[in-house]
Amino acid sequence: MLSRSEIEKLLGDWNRAWDRHDLDGVMQLFHEDIIFENWTGARIKGKARLLAAWAPWFKNHGGFKFTPEDTFIDEPQQKVLYRWRLEWPSLEGGFEGKAETRCGVDIIHFKGDKIIQKLTYSKTTLDIEGQRIALTANV
Repeated sequence: MLSRSEIEKLLGDWNRAWDRHDLDGVMQLFHEDIIFENWTGARIKGKARLLAAWAPWFKNHGGFKFTPEDTFIDEPQQKVLYRWRLEWPSLEGGFEGKAETRCGVDIIHFKGDKIIQKLTYSKTTLDIEGQRIALTANV
């Protein structure tokens, strides 16, 4: 079982890998049997499948930046509630390439020292140039 400080360190290392756009570094924290659900409801099981799904995203969307906004760690349950803000060039129709901000939450479950489940939820609106835009499922 991980201590709170161990979880904080792992998340810090993981965040730095995201900041570097280092897919291999991001993947290091995932368990082989990871279950990932994204904001559209898509579900991926297995580290190899998640790597295959994320590789094109990392390759084609290098301008992204996740900023942690709040983190709640439940040490006895080995779970984390992680609130984040994503800033990147928009993929939304009519706004392609413009600065976009979206906010969301990850519910993260640890098994040993790896993430076994990552459930991602996003607000249904995003901000582009000061405008609130309804989120679409084209990502």
